[in-house]
Amino acid sequence: MRFVISRRWAIFFTACLLFVLSQFYRASIAVITPDLISDLGLDISGLSLISASFFYAFAVMQIPISMYLDAIGPRIAMTALSLLGVAGALVFAYGDSVGTLVAGRLLLGAGTACSLMGTLKLITLWFGPLRFATISALVLSFGTLGNITAATPLVLLVQSIGWRMTFVVFSGINLLLTMMFFVVVRDRPKDPDYGEIPKSVSADLREILANLRSLIRERDYWIISLATFCRYGIFAAVQALWAGPYLMTVIGISPVATGNVLLLMGVGLIIGSPVCGWFSDILFKTRKGVMIAGLMGMSLMLAVLACLPPGANIAVLSALFFGFGLFSGAGLIVYAHIKERMPVQYAGTAMTGVNLFTMIGVAVFLQGLGNLMQSLYPGEALGAPAFKAAFLFCAACLALTSGLYFVTVETIGKRKTLSKRK
Repeated sequence: MRFVISRRWAIFFTACLLFVLSQFYRASIAVITPDLISDLGLDISGLSLISASFFYAFAVMQIPISMYLDAIGPRIAMTALSLLGVAGALVFAYGDSVGTLVAGRLLLGAGTACSLMGTLKLITLWFGPLRFATISALVLSFGTLGNITAATPLVLLVQSIGWRMTFVVFSGINLLLTMMFFVVVRDRPKDPDYGEIPKSVSADLREILANLRSLIRERDYWIISLATFCRYGIFAAVQALWAGPYLMTVIGISPVATGNVLLLMGVGLIIGSPVCGWFSDILFKTRKGVMIAGLMGMSLMLAVLACLPPGANIAVLSALFFGFGLFSGAGLIVYAHIKERMPVQYAGTAMTGVNLFTMIGVAVFLQGLGNLMQSLYPGEALGAPAFKAAFLFCAACLALTSGLYFVTVETIGKRKTLSKRK
């Protein structure tokens, strides 16, 4: 049993490191925006396309991942895809046009597409069903180190060696972590200490499609998917791109100060994720309540940000962005929620099906907010009125989604009933 426990945590931390790298790639555009504009002469449409392309590829890859993750196992899936990420970092580093940078981001998106879902699948198999929300929230907190790295540390590194060499360095880190993951990880314990675990499901296409049909017939699947579409789509769009121009152009703070504010946003997420997982699993024992509170809190933070004048106090900005990250920590609850609505042997399919909408949401909000600001204020797309309209629109989306979440089925205390129903 001692070996199982030690191997369990070794697998947990190794998988989390790949997720850290994924989070870094997602958020890495925000603080290098001035460098991309000066080096390549990009406009707001080019910036949003480059940033969104990562998430389009990430989202599209969820379809085959949802079909085969339960069948081939996370070890092979994550290793193979992560090698694409190595290539993507190199293509991005040497890109000299919008097309090349988009190609690099597409490879990065595909290469990291299984990092979270594969890790959650490993948790399901190595840790068992108890405290899933708490442990999975730890994954998100751990992964947020990547968001922090993409803030002030990335600014300092880019200032030292340039943005191109920075991505060359991270391609090497990516390769080393991939090799370590392949050596350390095994898909399932031989002798689990919490009871039986399900066998791998068939890779037969007909069975896989039948499983997907069962998923999409669930009303809650669509509501939970909409919640994560808006919650993470808005959070990542702000963090990965729009917070940087807002803070530097509208508020007027320096790149390093911008990195520090974004770092606090990541710290808020680090703290909020396990706290919300604990609230959901232990204290309040509710999936719905924690998720609704998180959505409403994010909506409030954005509404206040939309009303701030240029030159706002840095302490107020820091508190608002920290709170935005803190409330966003409730987002990982959706994976526990949907996992409990499906049989455990299809956990990978259920969680990946939700993750499809998670990543589509980021791409849509990244590019959609850019188009919204450009159409409403064509002469001042990065000005204060444009950002106010964008933030208020996002706040309204989050408030509406929180209302819809009330009609989902609460799964805590009803797991056995739901399992029998399936």
